[in-house]
Amino acid sequence: MSKSQNQKLKLVYLLKILLENTDEENVMPMNKIISCLAQYGIVAERKSVYDDIECLRLIGYDIICQKGKNIGYYIGEREFELAELKLLVDSVQSSKFITKKKTTQLIQKLESLTSKFYGKQLQRQVYVSDRVKSINETIYYNVDTLHNAITDGVKIAFKYYEYNLDKQRQYRNEGNDYIVSPYSLTFSDENYYLIAHYSKNEKLTHFRVDRMDRIRFLDETCEDINTIMKDEIGMDGKSFNLGAYLKKTFDMYGGETQCVEIRCENRLINSVIDKFGEDVRIKKDGEHYFTATFNVAVSPTFYAWIFTFGDKIELISPDDIVSEFIAITKNILEKYSPQCRSAPSSQ
Repeated sequence: MSKSQNQKLKLVYLLKILLENTDEENVMPMNKIISCLAQYGIVAERKSVYDDIECLRLIGYDIICQKGKNIGYYIGEREFELAELKLLVDSVQSSKFITKKKTTQLIQKLESLTSKFYGKQLQRQVYVSDRVKSINETIYYNVDTLHNAITDGVKIAFKYYEYNLDKQRQYRNEGNDYIVSPYSLTFSDENYYLIAHYSKNEKLTHFRVDRMDRIRFLDETCEDINTIMKDEIGMDGKSFNLGAYLKKTFDMYGGETQCVEIRCENRLINSVIDKFGEDVRIKKDGEHYFTATFNVAVSPTFYAWIFTFGDKIELISPDDIVSEFIAITKNILEKYSPQCRSAPSSQ
């Protein structure tokens, strides 16, 4: 590229220099700016650079001239503050569904949104190697494809797999396609799920997006969700509330929705509200306990949550759920009885 062509790009290179090399703690004096422009083959005088900086200010860039002992220019307010970028980096590196390779790529892109000096602070937050990460590199494209299908209201076909003991993919449904009507994507328990209707099931089915393969659009319109879920139409008698349904299904694990009551120690109030929301009905029960009543899809996941708190939570009603929980507890205890632990394992 000739010097005359470089001169035409002076404003662009000036902005690049300031964005990459300056921030509130790292200002760049005018002589350094002129020197950096020269490295791009651009000859610049102070007055012309002053004019260019003013042009950049006029179109919205927050270029600040610092006075005093350490005189110079720097980019002030940016699209993202450093604290916001750190939050995004933490979110990316802690997301199980994002692979290690994609995590590194995304964080590098986030670093480009600040100065190289602040970018180093983002690098120091990266501890990717010790995180459990997805190995499915196509999940990002799957999510985008599914969003498009949901927006367009068309059915999709895909293959669905799980892993065998050799850690190899094993397709379900005898390797045949699942053909479904997609309605929504949700994020739960560190995984993306597709909420859809599969013809072999009466109501809605949940598919892990990272286990979906070879997704493609079909030239068929989605079935009406209100027809499929007609037994759960909302109070208005017209439409099915998908948001309420997702809340009740408790972390994407199915089960019959029932009204459940539990008795908890007072210190668990935050855990209960975090899990079931502020709509949960709370009633004081003496000085140290409270009862909570809520609707939940009773499932192994719900029982596991109860187990988490040991004797700090007691399942009170309904009676059939209490009996089922007691039976599960007894089966677990029997696994650890002295007779079972001393018995030789079957081959």
